Amino acid sequence: MGHFFQSTLYFVPALIMTTMRKTYILKWNGHTLELGPRTCIMGILNVTPDSFSDGGKFFTTDAAVAHGEKLVQEGAGIIDIGGESTRPFSAPVPLEEQIQRVVPVIKELSKRISVPISIDTTDASVAEAALGEGASIINDIGAMRLDHRMADVAAEYGVPVILMHMKGSPENMQIAPFYGSLLTEIKDFFLNVVTSAEARGIKRSNIIIDPGIGFGKTFEHNLQIVKYLDTFGEIDLPVLLGPSRKTFIKNILKDHFKDELFLKHSMIDAGTQPVIAVSVLNGAHIVRVHDVAATSVTIKIVDEIINCR
Repeated sequence: MGHFFQSTLYFVPALIMTTMRKTYILKWNGHTLELGPRTCIMGILNVTPDSFSDGGKFFTTDAAVAHGEKLVQEGAGIIDIGGESTRPFSAPVPLEEQIQRVVPVIKELSKRISVPISIDTTDASVAEAALGEGASIINDIGAMRLDHRMADVAAEYGVPVILMHMKGSPENMQIAPFYGSLLTEIKDFFLNVVTSAEARGIKRSNIIIDPGIGFGKTFEHNLQIVKYLDTFGEIDLPVLLGPSRKTFIKNILKDHFKDELFLKHSMIDAGTQPVIAVSVLNGAHIVRVHDVAATSVTIKIVDEIINCR
């Protein structure tokens, strides 16, 4: 006699919390960014020979400009250009060399695209040169602490600044980073640097904060920042997050993909997308990514879920 096995499926309702982002409208020097109703994509354009992700691929001016145009076509609302790698244990690049790398690209690309260009640098001289040739946002991973003159440049040009939290410097930030209370310490950091920025003449309406995924953070720290990103909404400023192709994503996937993971960006990019989705659900206004095309699809869907009534 055969036996009949009845399986019972238990459906446990799950509550997905979505953060209704506050809207911020940034207006400056002919540009307008509305952050909140829709997620803004910042496309990464590394003009470096040694980036951990795409070093050397867009090192020539022509290649960099073409890629910048492509990122805009794919949906980028900001193009972020950097001439110095900030990967863990990287060494600084001389100011003159950074300027030689980024300024020709910015000068040409700014003629071809209408979206704002941000300069990814901790050096005031590089920022000033870039702003003079068409850049219109400063993205400073040092939150204007590594070059005291950076705040003066930002105030003089009246441009938005992205202030990122980083524990240490790229040369030492991943050497056993420790926090007594991760989220509290990062929030306190932002309160201090924002107060300092305002005191130096930068309008609060021109400030964006970035918790700094991968910059002086352990594997667990990065997961906690993504999971509890909405806590930074208490600071009442637009929030940017840059999880793209970060090591913590590789570490999550490496047991499944083994060595093959490290040979294909496509796998790491696929792993980046759920992190972006959760980040947006938890309140990110801007996501900084390499793969703009895939991210455009992700945030189109997530934004629709957030905005539904």
